Amino acid sequence: MALHSEFPRDPYQNLAPGVRWIPAPEDMRESAYEKLLPPLVAKIREEVAAWRASGYAGASATSRALLQWWFETDHLIEQADGTQNPFHYYFAQREAVESVIWLYDVRGVRDKFDLLRFDASGAVSSGMFDEDWPRFVVKMATGSGKTKVLSLLIAWSFYHRTYEAESQLARNFLLIAPNIIVLDRLRTDFDGLRIFFNDPVLPDNGHAGRNWRDDFQLALHIQDDVRIVRPTGNLFLTNIHRVYLGDIPEPSLEDDDLRDYFLAPFGDKPAGKTTDSNTDLGELIREVDELAVFNDEAHHIHDPRLAWFGCIRDIHNRLLQKDLRLSLQIDVTATPRHNNGAIFVQTVSDYPLVEAIAQNVVKHPVLPDAASRAKLAEHKSPIITEKYADYLRLGVEEWRKSNAEHEKLGKKAILFVMVDDTRNCDEVGDYLQKICPELTDAVLVIHTKANGEISEASSSKSKDELERLRKESNEIDTWKSKHRAIVSVLMLKEGWDVRNVTVIVGLRAYSAKSNILPEQTLGRGLRRMYFGSEQRETVSVMGTPAFMEFVESIQNEGVTFDYAPMGGEPGGKREDSIIVEVDADAPDKDLDALDIALPRLSRRFNREYKDLGELDPTSFDNPKLEVEPYTAEETREIVFKTMLESEVDHTILLDGDGTGDWRSVVAFFARQLLKDLRLVGGYELLYPKVRAFLREGLFTRSVDLDDPVILRNLSRPEASKIIFDSFRAAINGLTIRDSGASRIEGHIRLRDVRPFRTEPRGCLAPKKSIFNKIVGETGADRLELAFASFLESAPDVQSFAKNYMAVGFRLDYVRADGELSTYTPDFFARTSDGAVWIVETKGREELDIPRKMVRLRQWCEDATIASAEDGGARYGFVYVDQESFEKHRPSSFSALVASFRDYQEA
Repeated sequence: MALHSEFPRDPYQNLAPGVRWIPAPEDMRESAYEKLLPPLVAKIREEVAAWRASGYAGASATSRALLQWWFETDHLIEQADGTQNPFHYYFAQREAVESVIWLYDVRGVRDKFDLLRFDASGAVSSGMFDEDWPRFVVKMATGSGKTKVLSLLIAWSFYHRTYEAESQLARNFLLIAPNIIVLDRLRTDFDGLRIFFNDPVLPDNGHAGRNWRDDFQLALHIQDDVRIVRPTGNLFLTNIHRVYLGDIPEPSLEDDDLRDYFLAPFGDKPAGKTTDSNTDLGELIREVDELAVFNDEAHHIHDPRLAWFGCIRDIHNRLLQKDLRLSLQIDVTATPRHNNGAIFVQTVSDYPLVEAIAQNVVKHPVLPDAASRAKLAEHKSPIITEKYADYLRLGVEEWRKSNAEHEKLGKKAILFVMVDDTRNCDEVGDYLQKICPELTDAVLVIHTKANGEISEASSSKSKDELERLRKESNEIDTWKSKHRAIVSVLMLKEGWDVRNVTVIVGLRAYSAKSNILPEQTLGRGLRRMYFGSEQRETVSVMGTPAFMEFVESIQNEGVTFDYAPMGGEPGGKREDSIIVEVDADAPDKDLDALDIALPRLSRRFNREYKDLGELDPTSFDNPKLEVEPYTAEETREIVFKTMLESEVDHTILLDGDGTGDWRSVVAFFARQLLKDLRLVGGYELLYPKVRAFLREGLFTRSVDLDDPVILRNLSRPEASKIIFDSFRAAINGLTIRDSGASRIEGHIRLRDVRPFRTEPRGCLAPKKSIFNKIVGETGADRLELAFASFLESAPDVQSFAKNYMAVGFRLDYVRADGELSTYTPDFFARTSDGAVWIVETKGREELDIPRKMVRLRQWCEDATIASAEDGGARYGFVYVDQESFEKHRPSSFSALVASFRDYQEA
């Protein structure tokens, strides 16, 4: 059941149906693929892939515009430090959204009978569906971004109903959480509608001719905090209890089991009537005329006899009485299974945990190897901490190692201990503090029964204590919280989405009646700690034999575990990653002497957008196209594709009189040029230039853009290529300006570089570098480590360093295709004469190497001139190719400079 050999490790890359994981050996893929997946997924996955390749053919204009904005447009997201980083949705998120939109918008699925058409198993019947409205279940592994899928589908429904004349979707939304903890997480994302504006959910005004941001009028109502409710444009965020009607027993602090109060589908006692309305939330929602329901952690709906499902059915029935119906139900969960293990038949998209782990979307679970487990034993004692002392000590030892690693990176690691009974929580919490001084006053113990410590005589005091615990459990990732460990039987099945859990210790087994799945247990530690990094992360999982047997049963779902030595010296040493940092603890290093300061120069190359007005299309030296004589039938549907990706952008359907709007075609080409050349602004200058070129410069004769035959000719791939190539060359020639000089704007000092982590690879512990380790890049580590060893031994090298991305030293240059880009050299070295050298090591020649070296030589000249006024260093560069270095390894840096002369001459 291993992953396909061609399964991509990049979570943003499209996943072809033929390489997806199946719960069977690979040789059964051809014969059993459709039978082994959730019954609807196989056919939907294949047809959605073909639909994606077609450019979303058949979708409404609104759906197509949104999909192209979300998944085919480059986005930059502003970070906390003011910089902007690229943003892309995971393919798993894309596929989930596409599947729902394709089913509803293209295939017209409105009920269970429509869904039955996609059954590949032959075993699904209409009796397996309990609802009479469109319901789609999205299965996504814990930590793979289900909330983002919810936000995209909410926006899609809103815009579809707003812009499509016959739309039956909704602009009112009921977003339901199963408990207070999940509600708190959703509140973090949706409060202030921040997820819609922080993520690129809302297209820019003008995209596809719509004012998306202006038209997105949505009011958020959380729980009973209901403001003025408009007929449309409402998002109700609530836990399920607020939606109940009738005599549902309220959870009480006097109950023997407080799990209902703290975790189950309830929460605080409803406030009843709101200040702005005479109707409570349950009644209010049932009075709304258009509504879509979104359920997070939706495995709670598995039984139609449960109140949750009954509430949704009641809402639908109320709408039927008004000759309306529930527009849509979207359920997202990692484990859409019934109590008997059967998957929900409404599942339309599946991103399993095995794929999420392989793509580093979540942490990799690591278990103790056989030798480490053999040293663990359960001792005969009625006291839990004596009985399971070996497991707790192993957990603490693993936590110490992970905490030491992550603390250097500004993060804290969390130890999570799952006990068998709430009565043992205090005992385990005290024991952890006894054997680990670092955990003194840093263990958060959660009780769930009234006879626990927090349930005191005063109910109000108990309630305050529970609220404090709820707050502290949600803040445990942050440095605001003093806690480093949590002990509980609570927060097990879902909702507690803490990211910094690095060690899980299980002191309990699970029976079938507990209805807990292994993925739900592992899920508490699967969420990644670091974002914007492809670095592999791990969570160590250990516990009693019964607990480990339960966890390892997930291997039936294709998940594979790493097994590693754990514990102190007896268990061996394990290194999940390498921390690179300034070697401040090395007693034999003089950091001042080893530090290298590099001037941060102003950009040499810049774009001047104002020069777009100087474009002269009549001067383009481009090939001319002959006008193809298309028939009237061939001009009825005209498809325009993006210039670089050849993805369908839009289609013009001509009506009976054969007229089309050429202005939209000119606008399409102008916007594509701005996007593909990464120009910010200048549309009003570029539009008339494109119009003139299409009329006078593209074809062998002047043309009339109102002519449908000409519009059809403009959609030809060769026309797009000529337009792009001609304008790119002319725009780059006009807008990229060499300032001719650079000035010093500051300095990069190696001793200021913050610690960072990298994958375990070959490395060197240098004496002449300010860093503790020199780690080679993937695929180039042999050359880089050999060169680092040379620098370490060269007698005339005083100090050197690898130019890691964390250093931030990169140069702007103009690529061979005329585009602006940046380039990162490999090494810095300072020789005994005080000169600073920038070194590029290369295993194979690249097209842009000559341009990079010209730019590097130019930088060294600029840096030397700019630094001379302050008596600064002299800067030089060396290009070192692998073949020559391995054949003729020099004995000193001066010999290297003398023998490696490529690109030195201007």
